[in-house]
This record gives sequence, structure tokens and C-alpha cells, in this order.
Amino acid sequence: MIRLAHGDWTASIRPDIGAAITQLTWRGRDILRPAPETARGPLETGSFPLVPYANRIDRGAFRFDGRDVALPPTPGFEPHALHGVGWLRAWNVQRSGTDFVDLALTAEPSPDWPWAWTAAHGLRLDAHGLEMTLAVTNADRLPMPAGLGLHPYFAIGPETALTAAAARVWANGADQIPERLVPAARITDWSQGVVVASAPFVDNAYADWSGQARLAHGDHTVRVTASANASWLQIYAPNDTGFVCVEPVTHRPDAPNAPPDEKTGLVVLMPGQTLSMSMRIDAASIGEPR
Repeated sequence: MIRLAHGDWTASIRPDIGAAITQLTWRGRDILRPAPETARGPLETGSFPLVPYANRIDRGAFRFDGRDVALPPTPGFEPHALHGVGWLRAWNVQRSGTDFVDLALTAEPSPDWPWAWTAAHGLRLDAHGLEMTLAVTNADRLPMPAGLGLHPYFAIGPETALTAAAARVWANGADQIPERLVPAARITDWSQGVVVASAPFVDNAYADWSGQARLAHGDHTVRVTASANASWLQIYAPNDTGFVCVEPVTHRPDAPNAPPDEKTGLVVLMPGQTLSMSMRIDAASIGEPR
């Protein structure tokens, strides 16, 4: 466990379970869902990085650069592969201080991803909040498809309203694989603010996201800001759970299987090339300047 603190903020990180954040507080309030002390995996925590791809790949199968790729299904999410490899690995601490930590991961080709790659994940507290960076570098001798994401579980109350401007959303099939882009209102339109607890179940990727989201809690607000290349937003809002996932990602789900002319956000990294993204979480009381 690594513990960070700066001003009104504290954070705890578990490099051994997918570089997960197990606690993030501001003035004693839980900003992210706190993990139990007995947490054994990232799905019990408050946030974790998605690398070298985000969200689902249909049955783990796709074709890239003339080769057929077959990834094993992620346990619990069969028959699909989910969220890459980084969230299932232990990360190494490169540097740390009272208010920051830099983590790294090296991955050799494996059944889970048949290319070599490295990743870097930085977490820094300052007076206003938490800054997270994530990067992946192609360490293979061949081109590699790549994408990134961050998967925070924001703590919510009965009246918490989420605002996130995005005009379109991917409608999923019965297997949770996206089928078509539709107006956001066909699923849930968050652009004017929606009370999360009263919203229908959502687990969808929103397109053309503005890069900002806000959670209004009554006496305070939490703001999410992502880098420009994280222009997709996966929102996971299950009912009566006390959290909502607001996940900036660089590509849509199942991007490797999209038609070649579709702009999915997935990139191709040549050997030695790097893809990076960032995300910021801050908070303020109502009426307090940021």
C-alpha cells in the first residue's frame, strides 16, 4: 500500500493489484468508492488503468496486419476479452514521494496480448485534486494496435447528478458489444445533468465527449477532465450500487473489429512509439472558486 497526501486530499494505491486506487478522499469525503481492506482485485477498488486496450473485444478475436489474434476470455466476462492486461498485473514502483508515485509495467508477448509493450502510470496530488497519467509504448519489433483508459468508480449519494456532454452513444447488442451509434437520448443523455440513482442501467460508450464531466453532490462538486485524445467516455451506471463509473478512454469498445474506414480512436504504434493520456479529478464546495 502506498499512501499519498497533499492539503485536503489523501490517496492510497495498491501497485500489486493492477495499480489500483483503493481510496481517494477530499476533506474526509470519499471521492472514489473506497476498497475494503480485504480487496484482492481491482474490481473491488476505486480506480485502475486500462492498457494496452480498453473495454471489450468481441470474443477476444480480431485480425490485424495480416494475422489472426485470439485472446482468451477474461474470467467473469466470457466470452469476451476485457480491459487489456495492466489491470491484472502487479506494477513496479519507479519513484514515490509524499504526494506522488510513478509506476511501471513491462509485458512480454503472451496469449493475453501477442506483442511486447511497456506502460507507465503516474499519480500526483496537489492542492486541488489528483492528476493521473497513463502511457503505453510498443516494445515489439512489429506494429501494435493500442488504446488506453482509466476506470474510476465515483462515490455517489441518492441525489448525486452527473453531467457529461456527448451527443451520441453506442447502442449495445445483447452481448454488450456495440452495434450502432445513436443519439444520446436513446440511452441516457447526461448533457443537462441526470440524478444517477434514478437513471436506467447504463454500460455504454459515448462519442464526441467534451472531455469534461461533473458530479454534483449538493454541498460540493467533483469535476473530471481528460486529455483531448480521450474523446470517448464509457459510463457504467448500475442501479443502487453507490457508485458510477465515468471512464475516459481513447477508443470505443471492440475497436479492433470496426470497419477500416471508421474512426474508432484505436491507434497503431510502430516499434518504439508511445501513446499517452491524462485525467484529472478535483473538487470544490458549492460557491468556492476552483
